[in-house]
Amino acid sequence: MTGDGVALTFLAMALPFAAALLAPVAVRRLGANAAWFIALVPLAIFIHLLRFVPEIAGGEVVTGGYAWVPSLNLSFSWFLDGLSLTFALLITGIGALIVLYSGGYLKGHPQQGRFLSFILMFMGSMLGVVMSDSFLMLFVFWELTSITSFLLIGFDHEREASRRAALQALVVTGGGGLALLAGLIFIWNITGTTQLSLLVHADDILRQSPFYMAALFLVLGGAFTKSAQFPFHFWLPNAMEAPTPVSAYLHSATMVKAGVYLLMRLNPVMGATPAWEILLPFFGGITLLVGALLAIRQTDLKLMLAYTTVASLGLLVLLTGFGSAYAVEAAVLYLVAHSLFKGALFMVAGLIDHEAGTRDVTKLGGLRAAMPVTFAAALLAAISMAGLPPFFGFLAKEEIYAALAGSGPRSVVFTLAAIIGNALMFAIAFAVALKPFLGRKVETPKHAHEGPALLWLGPLALALGGLAAAVFSGAWHWAVSSPMASAVSGVTKNVTISLEPHIGLPLALSGITVILGVLVYLGLSRARQAMERLLDILGPGPDRGFDVFIRGLVRFAFGVTRIIQNGRLDVYVTFTFALLALVLLIPLFAFDELPKMPAWPDDVHFHELALFAIAVIGLAAVLRSKDRLTAIVSLGIQGFAVAVIYLLFGAPDLSFTQFMVETLSVVILALVMTRLRLSPADHRTLIERVVDGGIAIACGLGFSLLLLKASQVPFDTALTDFFNTYSKVIAHGANVVNVIIVDFRGTDTLGEISVVMITGLAILALIRIRVTPVAAGQKSVAAIEAENAGREKTP
Repeated sequence: MTGDGVALTFLAMALPFAAALLAPVAVRRLGANAAWFIALVPLAIFIHLLRFVPEIAGGEVVTGGYAWVPSLNLSFSWFLDGLSLTFALLITGIGALIVLYSGGYLKGHPQQGRFLSFILMFMGSMLGVVMSDSFLMLFVFWELTSITSFLLIGFDHEREASRRAALQALVVTGGGGLALLAGLIFIWNITGTTQLSLLVHADDILRQSPFYMAALFLVLGGAFTKSAQFPFHFWLPNAMEAPTPVSAYLHSATMVKAGVYLLMRLNPVMGATPAWEILLPFFGGITLLVGALLAIRQTDLKLMLAYTTVASLGLLVLLTGFGSAYAVEAAVLYLVAHSLFKGALFMVAGLIDHEAGTRDVTKLGGLRAAMPVTFAAALLAAISMAGLPPFFGFLAKEEIYAALAGSGPRSVVFTLAAIIGNALMFAIAFAVALKPFLGRKVETPKHAHEGPALLWLGPLALALGGLAAAVFSGAWHWAVSSPMASAVSGVTKNVTISLEPHIGLPLALSGITVILGVLVYLGLSRARQAMERLLDILGPGPDRGFDVFIRGLVRFAFGVTRIIQNGRLDVYVTFTFALLALVLLIPLFAFDELPKMPAWPDDVHFHELALFAIAVIGLAAVLRSKDRLTAIVSLGIQGFAVAVIYLLFGAPDLSFTQFMVETLSVVILALVMTRLRLSPADHRTLIERVVDGGIAIACGLGFSLLLLKASQVPFDTALTDFFNTYSKVIAHGANVVNVIIVDFRGTDTLGEISVVMITGLAILALIRIRVTPVAAGQKSVAAIEAENAGREKTP
């Protein structure tokens, strides 16, 4: 990529975040017209990305970026091939329509600017996920999608249901993100690469590694949570508490497909193994059936579509891992078709709610005359979702059956799962598209009428997009389907399916699906009642289990906190030093690292022994002191004795530091203690003295043994040589110690100075505290505490 191309692509990735900062200002200044202006941002990115279509369709890839930490092989880099480019076009193209839709849906809302800002931040995060080349970038943007979706799902934060749904989505997808991070670290260590563009050429290194299964399970944890695979499927329908533009964008066309994107991206290096071809179809098949069956139970239009989204994600995961000749092509076609028709249907559901005042399908009917454009968009999108010609959904369904159908037991089982799932989704598609519009007119909470252009432009454009992609399938496959399938499979693929008649088993299976779908649609009320009875028998599902898990986690955290954070400083200090003693002593004894005891030197002078004796006398004075002030002053005797010892052994700078620290310590302690009574000593039981004394001796012994051991190790002069060599050259200082503190450890020294300053301010605040006189007839705090203590002692 040329320098201009690199700069423009970097700008395209950063532009949504910049626009997010300006969105609230644009809404305040432009009002209802702000959406048209803000939509230019994703539209501009979409147009920029379209420039890469001919190059990538020709079999090339586009890479670029900047080296960040070259020594660790970390970079801010991007990677565009058929897979990432298709996702990026969907994110920006649908994103532009969602921004327009949001402008009409939230018209007049006081927080419309904040909402559009969140949408743009999510758009930038999702764009980063699919364009990232480095593992670090992928993980950062992956977690940003979780954070921004949390903000969007909980947009209506005054409602408890919205807050719960947002927290649930964040916990599930954020936890999966941590699993993904661990999986990426495994892959990094196995292959030695941190870039996806290099990883796809890593041959069988990953598959043949003994750590392949560990990496696979961790990656699947991240992908399954993000793409709502069973048993993590429950968060997606609950996320429908978000405003409808969020549902149409995040939870049908973009975020929930991030997990599918990850699996497709890693298919060339982690696929084609027994574990991959067992786990993905198994969990994908279960998710397909669970989502489709639960959709039948719903009466809320958004929930009906949400559960079919779960089913569709399961179908995509099933196809990604199935491993047959046409499975990848089927997954590619269905992913694009699903983004188009499901985004349109979600916007239709929101439009109905906006104009009629309800989303309950049992309370809707006869809206066709009042909302003709909405009805047309809903019908066109439903035909594609049902897999009927001449829409792109038909091509995807035919390819699905061509990929799954076979004579083996495995093929039969997953083909049956696909037929049942597709038939149920067929019924839901037409339940959403027909029942609110046909039949007798039903009185709705609001007088229904056609919405403004901002609301119906998006669904109509996406529905017609599904028609155009099928009619012009040759050009579409050249630009989108074939490059994407080639990237997912790792070898060149040429997708050729079209609307031309193709008699065979896939068409027959499509016919069976349509018949079953019509039957379910006609008996939808009975099917809904049957699912209600079945769910009553099965009892609470994973959604209730999540609540139980969170309550248990909170109780556990509360119990642990009560033990380790009981509010008593003496307990904290005791445990801290006890743990310190264990850390010092256990390795020395467990690994036989005890030092050799030094021999008594022959040239010990009297004044040196006297200084050690003074330190010991100071220690005895501390232990035997009758009041706190004496203990504080006696503590300073030890410090001054140690400072003189440093001076005698040739460390004047260290001695000076010790003198200063000891003086300040005594003064600070004395100032703090002025707020207390200094005359009495603390009453301590014999057990307390033994325990505290034992811990103190253990800590002292541990430090002594460790220092002795360290002094007996051969001295490594590497750091000494480095500082002696570069202190004058780089820092222009002759005093090596000063250079280390000020230059090489400048940030650390600044931190130490800040700590001292904060401590000084705290001491100053304590000194300036004035005790408020107790008014007549009122009791002081001390008097109340004394009374309470007396009551506790009373039998």
